[in-house]
Amino acid sequence: MNAPVFSTERLDLWRPAARDHAALIALLGDDEVRRHLGSRPTDAAEEFNRLCRNAGSWALYGYGTFVCRARGTDDVVGICGVFHSWRGFAQGLDDTPEIGWIFARRIWGQGIASEAARGALAWFDAAFPGHRVACMINDTNLPSLAVAAKLGFVRYGEHADDDGKLILLERC
Repeated sequence: MNAPVFSTERLDLWRPAARDHAALIALLGDDEVRRHLGSRPTDAAEEFNRLCRNAGSWALYGYGTFVCRARGTDDVVGICGVFHSWRGFAQGLDDTPEIGWIFARRIWGQGIASEAARGALAWFDAAFPGHRVACMINDTNLPSLAVAAKLGFVRYGEHADDDGKLILLERC
């Protein structure tokens, strides 16, 4: 793909590609970025698997996570999108569209996650109208919970695991 799928005011959102592997390693290499994503460390193999999962959602379902670049540049600042998930603990998160976002610490607090997620939801809604979208956020991740609230997500449950408590949210 030679162009982003769409752009927002400050971002270009691209489908994942093999060239994104090194950027994912750099993005997820920051312990603070991973703090609310579970206790497992990351490495090149883990980020290769993440890239393949992201690309697989696109291949199988026609939607997935975007690689977010600063508009007009090749600078990867995060990933965000609606992807097809199967979390394995039911509660509305198996075989369902789920939104998620992960952004570089250097751009936190600038509204980038909200901008990207708003754009990703608008794109998804235009392409797949009428679908429920869910998300799960660690209960200690207050900034992401605020983003979800801005986007109209409401709490419908919770799930406890080894990494703490996850708040389950949906947008109907």
